[in-house]
Amino acid sequence: MAVGSVQILGTGQLLELQRKLRAAGQENLRRNMQRRIRRAAEPLHADLVATVSGLPIRSAGRSAGKRGGPSPTTRPLRATIAGAIRISVRTSGAPGARVWVDKSRLPHDLRNMAQTLNDPSGRVRHPVFGNRRRWANQTVSPSMWWEKTVGKHKPRMQSEVARIVDDVRSQLN
Repeated sequence: MAVGSVQILGTGQLLELQRKLRAAGQENLRRNMQRRIRRAAEPLHADLVATVSGLPIRSAGRSAGKRGGPSPTTRPLRATIAGAIRISVRTSGAPGARVWVDKSRLPHDLRNMAQTLNDPSGRVRHPVFGNRRRWANQTVSPSMWWEKTVGKHKPRMQSEVARIVDDVRSQLN
């Protein structure tokens, strides 16, 4: 699974339930279901933000005689990526919860960085302060942070969405 999106869908159950809610005119029940599905996805969102914010990124270090210093940018990498992780809940079309990295909320030069940090090799190669003639290698551990975090939460979220669908279905009958 690539960084970008995880969707929790109740197969056709949510579509069927949405049609019944619309036919019954149960707007409050539909809003309640949407809120509960969002609440089921919020722990995953919080854990993804915490995981990417705490990713240790290590450098190989400077060689003797090399210059160094503080970064000229005021943009912290991990906090920028954490701020781009979003939740969306839909009750029509393709209903369900979706958690993804919104690339439009990232600066142009960091659009693919969430995917790069998730690489199985754990290697991040980048130009030194934008100078494309000098490159630096850094390592990220643990690699595959997106898959590991989503894998921990997916069974809980699927059972929670199934429980919500059953509750709403019983309230309709």
